[in-house]
Amino acid sequence: DGRSADAAMASRGAQETDVLRRNVEDQLNRLLMQMNDLEELKDELDAEEIDTIMADTNLQLREFQEYLDKVTQGNMTLVDEFNSVQLAIRAAISQAFKTPEVIRMFAQKQPRQLRAKLADFDRDHKLGKIATDDYVARKVEVLTALKKLGERLSTEESSYLSQNMTRQVAEFEQANDDLAQDKLLSVATSQIKDAQN
Repeated sequence: DGRSADAAMASRGAQETDVLRRNVEDQLNRLLMQMNDLEELKDELDAEEIDTIMADTNLQLREFQEYLDKVTQGNMTLVDEFNSVQLAIRAAISQAFKTPEVIRMFAQKQPRQLRAKLADFDRDHKLGKIATDDYVARKVEVLTALKKLGERLSTEESSYLSQNMTRQVAEFEQANDDLAQDKLLSVATSQIKDAQN
């Protein structure tokens, strides 16, 4: 009967989406681990080695981004599912976000964990465990991630973000606003074509 065939197809589609989600998470985690390893080993590597590894990681991030763009093309469910992953990858590529842990939390839509990480950064800065420049960069990363996830920022946080936003973060925000409009138009066009067929 037609209903059981539709249910079977929907079930298979859900399974395929789950497999795709796991594969995307695994690939993102692998690339973030690479970035984290590079950060931890930077004192042991010379500048040329760091540049080579970073260039390779950025190339892999770009290829991953292209793959996600292709997979989500015209599919609103997948666009919704992987939007934060795509934004996180763009942030890493543009150097707007440099902290692998923040990129991971952003990609996995974890605002509570980001808030906890922000509190950790505040504490570590007060204790002198991280330099002011690193603290400012990390705080801006977290606040930008929270904002992009639709979290409400306090007046103080919004002010801090606007005062300390780097050029890369500003360009990332603008590019992602443009990207969101392009994706929405692409999905709408695809749905109109499907409806006409």
